[in-house]
Amino acid sequence: MAFEPTKQKYTGAIREVTIGTGDKAVTVGGRSCFPFYTFEGEMPHPPRIAMEVWDKDPGDDWPETAKEPFKDVLGDPVAWAKKCVDEYGAEIVALQTRSADPNADDKPAEEVAAVVKKVVDAVDVPVIVWGVASHEKDTEVMRLVAEQCSGKNLALAPVEEGDHKQIGAACMGYDHVVVASTPIDVNLAKQLNVLLGNLGVKEDKILIDPTTGALGYGMEYSYSVMERITQAALTQGDDKLANPMVNNIGIEVWKTKEAGQTAEEAPELGDPKTRAVLMEAITAICFLLAGSDILILRHPDSVKLVKSYIEKMMA
Repeated sequence: MAFEPTKQKYTGAIREVTIGTGDKAVTVGGRSCFPFYTFEGEMPHPPRIAMEVWDKDPGDDWPETAKEPFKDVLGDPVAWAKKCVDEYGAEIVALQTRSADPNADDKPAEEVAAVVKKVVDAVDVPVIVWGVASHEKDTEVMRLVAEQCSGKNLALAPVEEGDHKQIGAACMGYDHVVVASTPIDVNLAKQLNVLLGNLGVKEDKILIDPTTGALGYGMEYSYSVMERITQAALTQGDDKLANPMVNNIGIEVWKTKEAGQTAEEAPELGDPKTRAVLMEAITAICFLLAGSDILILRHPDSVKLVKSYIEKMMA
């Protein structure tokens, strides 16, 4: 007698959200089951990987292992984004507007937006534009980005309660997707989605950013909240939490002490490159199992590992 797994019926489903335009547009969500539980429901769209690009040379912020694959393009975000797409097969580009940080370079919003526009025009894949979590600066930058990239269906992040009205309105006016960001809390995630809905943002124009913790640095908290968001959407039919989730993983993993330590500094941890790549890949795979739909990764080797995992699980 063949083994028959116990199956659960779900009352809800994750809604579909599309970013980008044309043939390379990416649709995520649509699941009517837990991640990869295709024996219980449908999973029409596989999770997608976005590759991280900075709008400035990261300099000492990145360990040499992370910079090596991009050493010829680190000072040119357009060339960097094109390399991610053409050479490493990026399905989405996640442009981090680090030059806007008011505590660092503090570049004018007009300059930052101009660079974003060049990157968006240079690639044919969807673009996520990630700010610096400063309400005032992100509002300035994202309003200009939304206007100058009108109709490109970008995903603008992070949109928080403190700036949701301004950035949300810009997304509605110029047809972009909102990445609703809250600090590792189910109720806050739901509350922000309600606020965005009250503002007029359509449900299929919202991605959830639950806040991402790296392996060994809070990953279990993020995982738990994501799992509860997924459960609420599927088993309780909570349509205010039934949106795809995105995790900004690369920037969290590669800033950890272990990802940057050299072989001389930590000989007991083995090869530095292998260590950091595996930290990024393991973090990503854990979040896939928690319900992530878009993973933002940094190193091409991590991308290969996680893509291989996704392909095997979908098969």
